[in-house]
Amino acid sequence: MAALVFASMAAFALAGHIATTRFIQDQQAHHLDELTEVVLRRSEFAVDFAAASLDELAGRGLATCDPASLQAIRLHVYQRSAVKDVRLVNSDGSVICSAYSETLEFDKGWVERGDMLASRDSRLMLFRVEQFGGDALGVLRDIGKNKALVAILGVNASLFDIMPAELRAHSEVVLALNNGAQLGEFILDAGKPLPHPVEFTKSSTRYPLRTVIRIDRTALSTWNNEAYWPAMAVALALGLLFGVLLSRSRRMEGPVADLDRGLARGEFMPFFQPIFDLGTGRIKGCEILARWLREDGSIVPPMNFIPLAESSGRIEAMTWQILGRALADLHPHLRSDKEFKLSFNVVPKHLLSAGFVETLRSVVTAAKVSARQVMVEVTERDELDDLGRAAAVVRELRDYGFRVAIDDVGVGHSGLSRLKELGANTIKIDKFFVDTVTVDASTTTIVEMLVALARDFQMTVVAEGIETEEQVRALISCGVEEGQGYLVAAPLPFARFNALLASRAATVATAPVDDAVLVA
Repeated sequence: MAALVFASMAAFALAGHIATTRFIQDQQAHHLDELTEVVLRRSEFAVDFAAASLDELAGRGLATCDPASLQAIRLHVYQRSAVKDVRLVNSDGSVICSAYSETLEFDKGWVERGDMLASRDSRLMLFRVEQFGGDALGVLRDIGKNKALVAILGVNASLFDIMPAELRAHSEVVLALNNGAQLGEFILDAGKPLPHPVEFTKSSTRYPLRTVIRIDRTALSTWNNEAYWPAMAVALALGLLFGVLLSRSRRMEGPVADLDRGLARGEFMPFFQPIFDLGTGRIKGCEILARWLREDGSIVPPMNFIPLAESSGRIEAMTWQILGRALADLHPHLRSDKEFKLSFNVVPKHLLSAGFVETLRSVVTAAKVSARQVMVEVTERDELDDLGRAAAVVRELRDYGFRVAIDDVGVGHSGLSRLKELGANTIKIDKFFVDTVTVDASTTTIVEMLVALARDFQMTVVAEGIETEEQVRALISCGVEEGQGYLVAAPLPFARFNALLASRAATVATAPVDDAVLVA
């Protein structure tokens, strides 16, 4: 066995340079592909925001040109900084009136309806508005058969300023319509073409939008090379793993069998991360996260077993085991504080599985806990293939008193209109936005739009991954009221979480009224 393992490691070591180079290139491509996706998601959020604003105006009966309606529309635009103007147009696209008529003077031209591009929603169309001060994006929503409302969105170049510092001078980021009409770009030296460009492109499935990132290939050759030696170590580790697995002739079944043994022994445990009020610091609930506590006392992080549990079908049994333990641990606190809520994650496949609602009810009933204190978090990173069926499950859950949250909002698959259709109670803003909310004005705009639309949909908002008090202040100014993150605590085993609850309650209770801010 030792000789086989040594030979395997030697073979991987000989191929290490090739493997490492490929690994770095793949990591670079993955990172840049994600950045391209981020620009597209930001653009889709802006269109979602405009469409929701137009729906609200139409619902209020403001699709007219009388002075009172125009005044109400101007107030609406003033409260939503992303929208620069709202115009009432005929069915052919010609302008009837504008909330801010002076903006018409900045138009270089106005497209006819035949030149507008359709969205997946047949009543929504997009087009470029050419203006002297820079192009804008027009979002048209049909109101009846004879007229429509149009929101004019300013295209802020800061939305595209997302490139790492090492690549900013060697890249360009472009947002365009599917007909090639460019809406905005970010490039430091507009007069200097990229000599050897590598291109990454993403197209929206909901709107006629696409984003492009171009990078100078020469700059990529020197970017993130610090991963070379760690990747070489990975290659050697893979050689070791391959040799061991080959010697045992158990390539695939070994890890899955380990999961089964862990489930049989009850080794999967809940860790608890507090969800707290951003203004007072009071802990209002928690999210439970899976950890694998082996017999030898070592803790396996979730990234090392969750993907395998999902692909092998063990995630459902694991979820129920962890939830049952968490409810038992928290039972005294849930009984004494009826406002305290416990949330747990389910993947879309589990949510849509047969008997999910019935099993959840039986687990919660057996624990003698109120359903309204339990929140189901559905991760948005995996797409819900059957939105209608998912919405029906969510309605059933809410009918029984459970709450439903959508996790990873902003970096997942669903647009805000789909979130509304799903009928959840809460959206959780992904850590990606929290990380940059204090340094990136475009992130602040996106968070404000999320909060505004959540309120329109009668949802609450929780921000994830909070690490600094500066982020807390920025989130509060955006209207976010609750959050979670390492600023208060990392995910903790129950004994430490219970101690934190007690100490936190004492701290908040003794804090002066004027100082009711987060104490980290």
